[in-house]
Amino acid sequence: MDSLGYEALPRGRHHLTREQVVTSQRERLLHGVTEIVAEKGYLRTSVADVIKRARVSRETFYEHFADKQACFLTAFEEGAELLLGVVEKAAGPAGDPALTRLERTLVAYLDGLANDPAGACTFLLEVYAVGPAAAARRFEIQRRFVELINGLLREDDRWLRLPDPEFASRIVVGGVAALVTGKVAEGDHAGLPALSKPIMAHVRSLIDPAG
Repeated sequence: MDSLGYEALPRGRHHLTREQVVTSQRERLLHGVTEIVAEKGYLRTSVADVIKRARVSRETFYEHFADKQACFLTAFEEGAELLLGVVEKAAGPAGDPALTRLERTLVAYLDGLANDPAGACTFLLEVYAVGPAAAARRFEIQRRFVELINGLLREDDRWLRLPDPEFASRIVVGGVAALVTGKVAEGDHAGLPALSKPIMAHVRSLIDPAG
C-alpha cells in the first residue's frame, strides 16, 4: 500500500487476473485525479500528474480514459454516486419521523465530506473549472439531492402545508450547498459536521414558526 492508502500492484510475477489488474489501475487513476486536482487545481493538473500519482503508465491511462476531463468526470460521477448511496442509507426506516431521517441524512453527508477533504475540494470547487459538461453533471447530482430531501420532508404534514414544498426543498438544498462550499473553500473541513445543528434548526423553523 502506498503513502496515500492505495493498493499497489505486486511487482514481478503475481496471481492476479487481468480483470483484477484493470480494476486496480482504474481505481488508482480515479483516486489519483481526485487527489492531484485537490492539490494543484484542475487547470494546472496534467495527465502526467495523474499517472505519476496513480503509478501507472501513460499507455494504461489512455486504455481507460480518453483524456484528463474524462478521467475527472468519471471520478466525479462515481464519487457522487457513492455519497448519495451513503446518505440514502443513513435516512433509516420510512416509519421514523421525517425530521429524524433528514438529520441522519444531513449528518452522513457532512461527515462524508469532512472525512474526504480531497474529494470535497475537487468535486465542490474544482468541478466548475472543467466546463459545461461538468456543470451539467453537478446540476444533475444536486437535482437528485433535492428529490431525496423533498421526499423525506414531504413525509411531515407540516411541510406539505408550506405554499410550495418542492421549492422550499430546493432552497434548503441550495443553502446547504452554499454553506458547505464556503467551508471547503476556507479549508475548514473539520467544521462541516457542526453545520447540521443550525441547518436543522432552520428547517424546524420553516414547519413550526411558533416552536
